[in-house]
Amino acid sequence: MPDFVFASKLIEIQDGQILAINIDETPIALARIEGRIVAFGDVCTHDDGPLAEGTIDGDCVVCPRHGARFNLFTGKATFPAPQPIPIYETRIIGEDVHIRLKE
Repeated sequence: MPDFVFASKLIEIQDGQILAINIDETPIALARIEGRIVAFGDVCTHDDGPLAEGTIDGDCVVCPRHGARFNLFTGKATFPAPQPIPIYETRIIGEDVHIRLKE
């Protein structure tokens, strides 16, 4: 398994907001939902749109282009997205957010 890598300062992620980052050229979005930090792929599987520009609705991110919804804990997608998005494990170390990239 790859190691956890620094993603962001915890203070940069406000509740209900999405922060777009890139790690090793991988577009990733971070969100805080009821105090919990989640990390997910920042590319809609329907048309490659930036999910970080979408909105949080419950436990889903809603793509701003065509309304596809992705569960932020499982990655599961709804129409019109044909595939789920990657979900990354997060860890808080002090005031920093770290994520585990997939191999």
